[in-house]
Amino acid sequence: AVVGRVVGGIVKRVILGTVKRMADRTKTVWDDIVVERKVLDRLAHMAPALVIYLAMPLVLAGHPAGVALVEDAAVIYMLLIGVLVTDAALNAGLDIYRTFEVSREFPLRGFIQALKILLYLVGVIFLVSILLDKTPLYFLSGLGALTAVILLIFKDPILGFVAGIQLSANKMVARGDWIEMSKYGADGDVLDVSLTTVKVQNWDKTITTIPTYALINESFKNWRGMQQSGGRRIKRAVHIDMAAVRFCTRAMLERFAKIQYIADYIDQKKRELAEHNQVHQVDETSLVNGRRMTNVGTFQAYVVAYLKHHPMINQDMTFLVRQLPPGPHGLPIEIYVFCTDKVWANYEAIQANIFDHILAVIPEFDLRVFQNPTGADFNRLT
Repeated sequence: AVVGRVVGGIVKRVILGTVKRMADRTKTVWDDIVVERKVLDRLAHMAPALVIYLAMPLVLAGHPAGVALVEDAAVIYMLLIGVLVTDAALNAGLDIYRTFEVSREFPLRGFIQALKILLYLVGVIFLVSILLDKTPLYFLSGLGALTAVILLIFKDPILGFVAGIQLSANKMVARGDWIEMSKYGADGDVLDVSLTTVKVQNWDKTITTIPTYALINESFKNWRGMQQSGGRRIKRAVHIDMAAVRFCTRAMLERFAKIQYIADYIDQKKRELAEHNQVHQVDETSLVNGRRMTNVGTFQAYVVAYLKHHPMINQDMTFLVRQLPPGPHGLPIEIYVFCTDKVWANYEAIQANIFDHILAVIPEFDLRVFQNPTGADFNRLT
């Protein structure tokens, strides 16, 4: 026992201390993680037990029963230390793996937890085999009869393990993804993907836990595609009062031609329509005859030109300004474009600035925004 204590002290203070100092001086991260996870500290406890195990046959040469008892105790101790060392090594390996970018796409925590369950199960089998002086195969053969019980006890880990394989193989969800799963009230960033649960930090900073297998059995929305793309979608409509829609008069066109973004459009459209009406001998005394420009069509052309010149709109992604079917809320002019800045706060500010400008410019085209009557409207009537 004294020799074991001496050896343990030497290993911990001299060898282990030297290794820790060397790890502090290096620039690599993995050795610091190994030290932080106490892999070497736990491994150092193996030395005194190994010394006692090897020295007992010499110390207690005339007492075979005592030798067997001490050896069994030393083996059990080394078995427990081995399990703890392996556990710490798995934790360290997972931490090292997380330093690589690939860990965001292929989370391994579920697999590590499955290995830990197997590790402790094997450790318990070996421990019982030592205490009962039976071969481990004796207990392993008996596990077949307990399969149903084992499946019942480890139902969630088994389902989570299978789900984790599918999630990783299909790249369905990874740490750092923004997912939305309304059934569980989850809408935020994935913090962790473990064997049994997926932790999601919602935008209100609350934490939602989702069973891992639920991500396989049920549908959820992953916003990773948006985050990895070149833009974040802006999809919003402005409703125009249809009573304000009319053909453009000459005075209106002269006024619209002073708007820089559509000055060339007005000139080109006037020439195009004049040629068409002349070829078809249109009677221009009535605005109904032939082809005419409308204030809503001109406004739509202005919105297109305005967004084409906007520095925060991705011109290489879907770009659409269209009229939706008229309804009880007027004529919707929908804007479907992508903002280059995907950060939530910046995106909302850019979207707000765009529609601030569009709403403010609508009266310049002799149009009105449709909205339900308010108290102020009724006050004007009275």
